[in-house]
Formats: sequence, structure tokens, C-alpha cells
Amino acid sequence: MAADNANYLQVQNLVKWFGTDKAVDDVSFTVPKGNLLTLLGPSGCGKTTTLMSIAGLHKIDSGRITVGDVVYTDPDAGYFLAPEKRDIGMVFQSYAIWPHMTVAQNVAYPLEIRHVARAEIGDRVAEVLRLVGLGDMADKLATQLSGGQQQRAALARAIVSRPRLLLFDEPLSNLDLKLREQMRIELKRIQSEIGITSVYVTHDQAEALVMSDEIIVMSKGRIEQRGAPHAIYSRPVNRYVSNFIGVANLLKGRLVKVTGPGRGVIQTAEGGPPIEVPCMLDQDIDVGAEAVLSVRPENVRAVHEQSSETPVAGEVLEAVFLGNCVDCRVQWGNFEWKVLGHARDRFKVGEKVYLRLDPDHTLAVRP
Repeated sequence: MAADNANYLQVQNLVKWFGTDKAVDDVSFTVPKGNLLTLLGPSGCGKTTTLMSIAGLHKIDSGRITVGDVVYTDPDAGYFLAPEKRDIGMVFQSYAIWPHMTVAQNVAYPLEIRHVARAEIGDRVAEVLRLVGLGDMADKLATQLSGGQQQRAALARAIVSRPRLLLFDEPLSNLDLKLREQMRIELKRIQSEIGITSVYVTHDQAEALVMSDEIIVMSKGRIEQRGAPHAIYSRPVNRYVSNFIGVANLLKGRLVKVTGPGRGVIQTAEGGPPIEVPCMLDQDIDVGAEAVLSVRPENVRAVHEQSSETPVAGEVLEAVFLGNCVDCRVQWGNFEWKVLGHARDRFKVGEKVYLRLDPDHTLAVRP
């Protein structure tokens, strides 16, 4: 049977228990061939357990995992494919580089245990080292490499055997911030260039937004939302996703009116006297239902003049110039708004300002 490239990796109804703790609770998703999907969430959300189940390092309690035409695990059928037979490349947080070997020897190891011909090993090692930017470091000991270079070597070792699937377990968490930012771009470039279907695990939202074709946000062993990075950021489905991806002003309220398809008015008294805010609506919110108003700081405009478009009047608590923007905090009753203003904006602590909210970028989500 021909493989379905649109559903190359299939995880179906995955359940994994650790004693009385249900670490993964009926998780299902697919990954098209060549795509990179990120499992994103805090510690304990089930993302790493899901990854380890795909790798075969955990035996699942129920569900089914397949890659192309190959069944990895199916407990109902009594089938489990050993990890070493799954043809998977894996990049760990700890690099797992052997210190007594040269870079080339580290990278060659997966080919040697597969008994690939010596001449071919040399060619393939040279090819992947050029790809990851370590072509001139093949004869150096692994201990002579920087952290970023060791991570590149670990990636080269993971892809040299041309696996059917590539798994990343928080591979950048040990790097400093500047190097992490650089490696995000590099890892995505390399993954796209070689076209290996990949699953990436992280708790870092910036990594997920930069690198992913799709993101799955997880909580308590379940999927909260799946979508492209822009959709996840701009249209979160609930308070949890809105708060976990990026920064958001989150105000409790109630839907008082539907004004058109996907549009309505939320009434909130989070900061004092009730105000009514036009917004975009999640499809599952009915009139009268509780909702959460989610507004990103970059979608709030602080101005000095009041108008019909400025429902919130507040006082500047803080205004920090960051070079490309001004990071403000504005007190409205007992609620503190986060506002990202233009670099040319000038605000003084203690002055009164009015907040303009764009209805197209103000979203009502489920609590």
C-alpha cells in the first residue's frame, strides 16, 4: 500500500500511564511528509512523553503510531517495533557527543553500526558536515567544539543515516540566548533543505513560532490547539493558549451582542465600571456566555486624546524605551494593561492616557 504523504506520521488516540498518572490522554495528530511539527507546552504537559512514545522509548498503553507504511506500535494488535528498528534520528538536549571521538567519528557512528561501506561513510559524513557548517572541523575532538558546534555535530549524526523521521527533544535549551536565536534559523534551514519529517519538543514559544510548519499546544496530557504559527498566535482558542503563546491582556467578560459573522461585543468590568468592547468571536461563544477578552500588547494604542474608539482611560505606571518600541504599563482600576507603543511615543509616568483597541485584533476566547 502506498504511503499517504499528507499523513506521513500518524499518532492515533495515544494514551500513556505512569502508575496512576495519565501522562498522555487520547492524543491524535498527523504530520505531512517533510514538515516540522512542534509539541509545545510547560513541563508535565505530555509533550516529551509523546515524543518518547514515537521513538519507542516508552511503550504506550493504547493507540497506534505509524510512519508511512511502517507500524511502530499498536498495543491492541500486540505489536511493538523496537526503537533501533524504527529508522529514527534523534537530537537530545544534552547533545550526547562522545568526547573521545573526533567530529567525523561521532557523525560516522550510525553508518558504521549499519555496516555501510567505508568509502560511502566518508562521502556522507563530509556531505552532512558541510551542510551543518562543520566541514573544516571533521578532525577536531568533540570536546574542542563550542556548545553551538556540538549541537550541529549532534544534528549531523542524527541525519547522516537519512532516517525516515527526525525527533528533537528541547535541543537548544542549553545554549545562551544569542546562540539559541541563531540556531533556530539554522535548524529550520537544514530541516527544510533535507526534507526530513520532524517532530520538535519545546517549552519555548519563540522557538515554536520561528521553526514550525504547525504547532500543537498541550496541557495536562491533551491537545489544546493545533495550527500554523500565525493562526495559533493571532487566533488562540482559549485563555490558556492565549496566555502561553506570547503576551496578552486577558480580561474576564460576557458576550452581550453579536454584530455580524464572527463579530460581537464583550462587556467587561475587570478594571472598574463596565465597558463594551467590539471584538472578533470564537465560534463556540453564545450571547450571555462568559468569555475572556484577549488583546496582544502590540494591538493596543495609547493616545492622549479621548474618542469613541478609546473605551479605556488609565494612568501610565511605567514607560520603558526599548529601542524599537516603548513598553508601557497602564493602570485601569485594578487591571494593569500591557501596551507596546511606537519608538517615537512619549509617555510620562502618572499621566492620563486612553487606550484604542482595534476590533479586528481584539479576540473573545473561551475561559
